[in-house]
Amino acid sequence: MRVVAKHLPDNAIVTEESGNAMQFYDLTETAAPHDFLTLTGGAIGSMMAVSIGAGIACPDRKVVNLLGDGSAMYTVQALWTLAREKVDAVTVIYANRGYKILNNELKRVGAAQDGVLAASMFDLQNPTLDWVALAQGMGVEAVRADTREAFEAAFASAMARRGPMLIEAVI
Repeated sequence: MRVVAKHLPDNAIVTEESGNAMQFYDLTETAAPHDFLTLTGGAIGSMMAVSIGAGIACPDRKVVNLLGDGSAMYTVQALWTLAREKVDAVTVIYANRGYKILNNELKRVGAAQDGVLAASMFDLQNPTLDWVALAQGMGVEAVRADTREAFEAAFASAMARRGPMLIEAVI
């Protein structure tokens, strides 16, 4: 989130469904002025579509879409729309290889997560998703970053160019 804040351009629109919104507020207080769109809770999978809407509504503004891989799976087809409409949006997929938000919700309601089969329902590793291949297959330039340095280089580059791009940030 510090890297995003450091390289965020003036007047950007940030859409967020990564579960890091509270951290983002503190880390971006000195970032360039921007708008921030996030969920109020109770839904999953909407920010890919929100980023498209923001980019089409405000074509002169950079859109930065931050979300987890589990959330992105709900509306993966949005990548094709980003390419088709040439939306100036950078999608950052925080690839933690699981539906972590759903695990958090189970904990909040006190539900047990017993058994290998139950645990596998929240796992995105069998098979592991290849977000670079998924994005490229839908016409979106993409890169994988598995270190902070690689992520910073990819994000800074994405902020300096126009058009849709995806960064798979492996965490």
